[in-house]
Amino acid sequence: MAQKQSSRPRLLQAMIDAFSLPDLRRKILITIGILIIFRFVAHVPLPGVDLDALKELFDQNALLGMLDMFSGGAMRRLSVAAMGVYPYITASIVMTLLVPIIPKLRAISQEGESGRNRINRITHWLTVPLAGLSGYGQLVYLQHEGVVGSAAILPMMAMVMSLIAGTMFLVWLGERITEHGIGNGISIIIFAGIVAGLPEMISSGFLTATTGFPWGLVFYIIIALATTVFIVYFIEAHRRVPVQYSRSVFRGGRMYRQAGSTHIPLRVNTAGMIPLIFAMSLVIFPGVVASYFASPVGADPNFANFIVDLFNPNAALPLGLFYWGLYFLLAVGFAFFYTMVIFEQQDLPGTLQRQGGFVPGIRPGPHTKEYLDGVIKRITWGGALFLGAVAVIPFLAREITDVQVIQLSSMGMLIVVGVILDTMKQMEAQLVMRRYEGFIK
Repeated sequence: MAQKQSSRPRLLQAMIDAFSLPDLRRKILITIGILIIFRFVAHVPLPGVDLDALKELFDQNALLGMLDMFSGGAMRRLSVAAMGVYPYITASIVMTLLVPIIPKLRAISQEGESGRNRINRITHWLTVPLAGLSGYGQLVYLQHEGVVGSAAILPMMAMVMSLIAGTMFLVWLGERITEHGIGNGISIIIFAGIVAGLPEMISSGFLTATTGFPWGLVFYIIIALATTVFIVYFIEAHRRVPVQYSRSVFRGGRMYRQAGSTHIPLRVNTAGMIPLIFAMSLVIFPGVVASYFASPVGADPNFANFIVDLFNPNAALPLGLFYWGLYFLLAVGFAFFYTMVIFEQQDLPGTLQRQGGFVPGIRPGPHTKEYLDGVIKRITWGGALFLGAVAVIPFLAREITDVQVIQLSSMGMLIVVGVILDTMKQMEAQLVMRRYEGFIK
């Protein structure tokens, strides 16, 4: 039966409806329970770590503070979950790029459900060495900063293995959410890590505000809200390409041809947040490497010190323009690159031709491919410039408001908004399927 009208607010009524359905309530409670387990794991520290020195290092290094936000404070505590699920994300990106290049992987990916399962299994195996390398590099850097005391082989191996185990356990938790809960589990794990660090960050912003009313913080919040609306608009934006299908129907002993019409929604931001991950990885790499060779504080700076300052996201103007300008250009470039890779893998022209579909006024085959390639390239300009703008918003917000404590992360906001929208759509589908009024009009 359809849900009766109520005087309650629509969103509140939809939440009550969701909890009134036993299977949907079970999914929600499983998701919440797994997130609680994740937060407990994030507080299990590695042995042999000087927590006071670690806290001081994170307070002085804004980049580490931003990375800590993605782990929900697990990196600041150097817990077994310090790396989060990012080695798995890296492995997934690598596999996405390798599948169209390596013929054997491409053949596996075309085997349907079993092929996807094999690709997923290879991704899991690839996550292990990536997590090991990332964990070892992280520990070596912290040892260089005096945070990790012992450099012996066995303690180091134990810490690296603990970090690998923590990452794989979080991946397993994320897959349990996907299978038994609501939403994409890996994305929700990342989302929970980001949201967990926001209250402390915002409270620090208020506590460190100057005397009087903190107008800078108010403007910072306004910029954050406007950015959220901006992100929602571009995440949902798409171009509808009309498509017609013709099918054969056997009726009354004769064969008839029937035509149907639909559309292909081509997203303006097909690449999602992946270009920002690529761009950030490249733009911070020179500074991280140079930090190993830089002269200590108080000594005469060398060339490595200059590279560290040049690739410092918190560098003052005009030096900071180089870092953020390069970040913008790389985000735009990788948006085009990754979109083209994904679009080639989808093979929409071939799929349309096999299913008897065609774009009105365009011949099937090479002409359709040329037309769709032109459309995706034109709309990708909008998505690429959007990602570039989102990438530099933290810099603009900091310069305009002079708020240094709160780290407004481009990727963090994209992840949070994207996960919320995706989860709401899944709950909407569950409610509408049962003839309840959902979240979205």
